[in-house]
Amino acid sequence: QVQLVESGGGLVQPGGSLRLSCAASGSIFSIYAMGWYRQAPGKQRELVAVITTGGSTKYTDSLKGRFTISRDNAKNTVYLQMNSLKPEDTAVYYCNADVAPNALLLPTNYWGQGTQVTVSS
Repeated sequence: QVQLVESGGGLVQPGGSLRLSCAASGSIFSIYAMGWYRQAPGKQRELVAVITTGGSTKYTDSLKGRFTISRDNAKNTVYLQMNSLKPEDTAVYYCNADVAPNALLLPTNYWGQGTQVTVSS
């Protein structure tokens, strides 16, 4: 009943920027933590950044300073601003969120379908 849909991926040259968006829809009572993960071919999915309902953020150390996570609670949307992109940033980027469908249930974790980011000259 809950869907997370990412957008904003694409091809960009090294040093360029992209902004990813993830909109949650469906049966939503409340959204708690939201985050971005990425997975390169042949590698494990790794955390990029996470943001709490109160706006507190955490980043993978190697990405801090280049990537910025933010959210718009009124739109049920989380964003990832990516600057100074490097070829090693190439991956499928996935949205993740903890969502409570009603007031009586604990949050359930959901994943988006992913959006491809390719950094290449």
